[in-house]
Amino acid sequence: MWLRNLLAVIAFCLLSGCQSQKPLETVDYVDLQRFMGDWYVIANIPTFLEKNAYNPIESYALDTDGSIATTFSFNADSLEGEKKVYYPRGFVKNTETNAEWGMQFLWPIKADYRIVYLDSKYQYTVIGRNKRDYVWIMARNPEITEEMLSKLTQFVASIGYDINQLELASHKLPLSH
Repeated sequence: MWLRNLLAVIAFCLLSGCQSQKPLETVDYVDLQRFMGDWYVIANIPTFLEKNAYNPIESYALDTDGSIATTFSFNADSLEGEKKVYYPRGFVKNTETNAEWGMQFLWPIKADYRIVYLDSKYQYTVIGRNKRDYVWIMARNPEITEEMLSKLTQFVASIGYDINQLELASHKLPLSH
């Protein structure tokens, strides 16, 4: 099973290396300390690793060397499915903005990772790629308003993505007290 996952990661990295469109503009600046922590994937154009992922959460922690320890976790195939966890590492490529990273699932390949939208309160973000093949709408909470989702979806369309490929993520919400 681990061999299959390794081969899948290698294929993802190799397929994500080419680009032909104008580079996506990133946000002007990301305060990395504020950006760290948990981000719930609200909607995305999923990679093969994310197909049938439930409860997807991306967590970031800034290491002393300036790289970003990343934990991507989800339940496979259902809200109660097998827990899957991946540990890619982020590397800030543009230290003037901190908005352009290389995300490394497997050495030495670093996939394009761009923070293209970030609200001033660091509650909502959109991560894109130059190829416009994958995109992630994320929030600090597992649920967002329809109005905010519509705004972020329109933004994703405005930067050249086919929003017909966008899939909503399902999250198991905490029980009310």
